[in-house]
Amino acid sequence: MTENKTQTFEFQSETRKLLDIVINSLYTEKDVFVRELISNAADALEKFRHTALTVTDPFDADLPLEITVEVDDKANTLTISDTGIGMTHEELESNLGTIAHSGSNAYLEELMEAAKKDVSLIGQFGVGFYSVFMAGKKVRVLSRSWDESTGNEWVSEGAGSYTLTEVEGLHRGTKIIIDLKEEAKDYSQKWKIESVIKQYSSFVPYPVKLDGEVVNTVQALWTKSHSEITDEEYNKFYKFIANAGNDPLTRLHFSADAPLAINALLFVPQENFESMGFGKMEPGVNLYCQRILIDQHSKNILPEWLRFLKGIVDSEDLPLNISRQALQDNALVAKLRRVITRRFLKSLDELAAKEPEKYEKFWDVFGIFIKEGATSDFEYQKELGKLLRFESSKSEAGKMVSLTDYVNRMQPDQEEIYFINGPSRAAIEAGPYVELFRKKDIEIIYTLEPIDDFALNHLGEFDSKKLVSAERADLSLDKKEDEKKDEAEKPENKELDGLLTWMQELLKDAVSEVTISTRLVDAPAMIVNPDSYMTSSMERIMAAGRREHGLPGTEASKKKMEINADNPLIKKLAELQGSDDEFARQITWQICDNAMIQAGLQIDPLKMVERNYKLLSRVVK
Repeated sequence: MTENKTQTFEFQSETRKLLDIVINSLYTEKDVFVRELISNAADALEKFRHTALTVTDPFDADLPLEITVEVDDKANTLTISDTGIGMTHEELESNLGTIAHSGSNAYLEELMEAAKKDVSLIGQFGVGFYSVFMAGKKVRVLSRSWDESTGNEWVSEGAGSYTLTEVEGLHRGTKIIIDLKEEAKDYSQKWKIESVIKQYSSFVPYPVKLDGEVVNTVQALWTKSHSEITDEEYNKFYKFIANAGNDPLTRLHFSADAPLAINALLFVPQENFESMGFGKMEPGVNLYCQRILIDQHSKNILPEWLRFLKGIVDSEDLPLNISRQALQDNALVAKLRRVITRRFLKSLDELAAKEPEKYEKFWDVFGIFIKEGATSDFEYQKELGKLLRFESSKSEAGKMVSLTDYVNRMQPDQEEIYFINGPSRAAIEAGPYVELFRKKDIEIIYTLEPIDDFALNHLGEFDSKKLVSAERADLSLDKKEDEKKDEAEKPENKELDGLLTWMQELLKDAVSEVTISTRLVDAPAMIVNPDSYMTSSMERIMAAGRREHGLPGTEASKKKMEINADNPLIKKLAELQGSDDEFARQITWQICDNAMIQAGLQIDPLKMVERNYKLLSRVVK
């Protein structure tokens, strides 16, 4: 019997350093070595499947295409086998000797620098297989190619060299036997390996058997056609990937070939756990490449404001060995994010048109995230604007309207979309800001949530119509009339000139200016904001945020006060100002405080109560 010849290959000194990086520095999660080996096995099976289509009676044709994983806690070993295409002597040397052939100083420096930036780098430099040495003290690779009469054994302890030996009697495929380190003995336990396979390799397109039992039993639904999948299968899949107990609210399943090859299956849950007080949700969409998980709960594949989504995105255009650092910087990932985000927002717009009741339910639960996107993300403003919903003066209480609905109902000469903030619909409708809108039958949007004004202010305009707060000091609902008159030509109210000067001096610490209003109908006064880009509600939120983070509060800008020249109280005040100055002062301050309260601004309640009692005492005399 002829003794098989063993060849020993010494790694270069640079490569020994590089192996040390791979084993000790490059990977933060040891589990990924299992993923790398199963991924390689799946690739080998796929290559053989393609080869078998063009070859007559290939070697070991009766072998099932599968991956077998075996654990031995007594011997402290882990074995991963496949019945794929196998490797020749030369391919073993080439495929598993990548580091040896790439061991230049420039290559080493590049990898070491990358490892410093991202120690979770996986396979970026062709070193995925060598992650096995994080867990293995000795690794044997037995492989026989589909077109070779003999096989070979590759053996290394990851210490700078490996051997290659010809071996008889092997079946087609590759078997990797790992003698585990003491600190990695968990990988000889069935429970550990099963959990790793289910996390990273649940959707490998070939059976993965662990001690004879198939582990990856869930189908990769996103790779199938819509017509092949039932609602029950979709719901079952959602419960598996989202660890959910109920069905999803809605879903999006789509495929695209351009500009990228994408298969995506996204689900909207029934509940918003953030609103239940469970804290900020982690992203729920996983990124796959050819059914292999490369980024779980990916922060790169969708904007943060879509973190409520659950599902899977798979793109063949991404390299399987891409690292987390590269995911953040990769232009392909950025393009993928834009395509998926716009496609999902389009699906919501379609849902609103076809199933308005279901969209209304979505809005009730997840509308806050759409507002967050409108507030923080300029890139998707146009799409997000269509999805926003608010109550308005033309809607029933509790019923929402879209900005598109508003624009379609605008008066022929109306150029702007108007909104007003308040704690409730009743409070808004009882206030002075909507009086002229009601008189002229102009619709006004009610922003009832703290974030609403930020969302509309960030949006700026919709369908070429500017979004304008009713608090603005320069607001006018008679633009054509204003264009005909120059400011200097506007008639003056001489009877109130003295009152305006007197009130402005009296209230100089509370307001910046007192003017005659052109839009008040019944109320005696109201507070308006000279800053057209900042509403009172936005100021309150920003001040509260600064206080919450222990920052000094910024002084709110002084507001203007407009008075109604036709209001009986204002006319009587003009008379009192000359005959009973102290009483007129008390009434003026009360009018100012009332207007401040209606604007949602803070006042000194103790002073107001004291003043009220004085006024009441005067009335009952």
